Amino acid sequence: AGQPTKFTSINLAEVTHYAQSGYTDEELARIFDVTRTTIGNWKNSYPEFFDTLKSGKLIADSKVEASLYQRACGYSHPEVHISNYQGKITKTPIIKHYPPDPTSMIFWLKNRQKDKWRDKQELELSGELTIMATITVDDKPLDTGGKKE
Repeated sequence: AGQPTKFTSINLAEVTHYAQSGYTDEELARIFDVTRTTIGNWKNSYPEFFDTLKSGKLIADSKVEASLYQRACGYSHPEVHISNYQGKITKTPIIKHYPPDPTSMIFWLKNRQKDKWRDKQELELSGELTIMATITVDDKPLDTGGKKE
């Protein structure tokens, strides 16, 4: 009944880890020493593999989405500033501020509110357009340089 599948040796906890870490199907194929097509076949044949992969990737995507949102809106976080003045090391708690990032804002809005923020604007025009043209016909014979057509 064909060659045995490598899927039986796949640990779903590993799949979860790789998916949550942002690995692509191509990278998973290399890790599990199979082709990308095999990964696709496993998704179709093993619902538990498909569900594990899908939920792990959703977690990774959510992390990226949250980071993009923070970049778009700006954010702050606590940090420790370490300085060395004349051999004396001091640690000072500070709050580091990151201003809103316009590129992240534009990306977010273009994807979340396409109709309002897309680059291409559609303009509806009404009215009439009149085109006036003059056509001149030259009825002199064409000079073919003595050759017959």
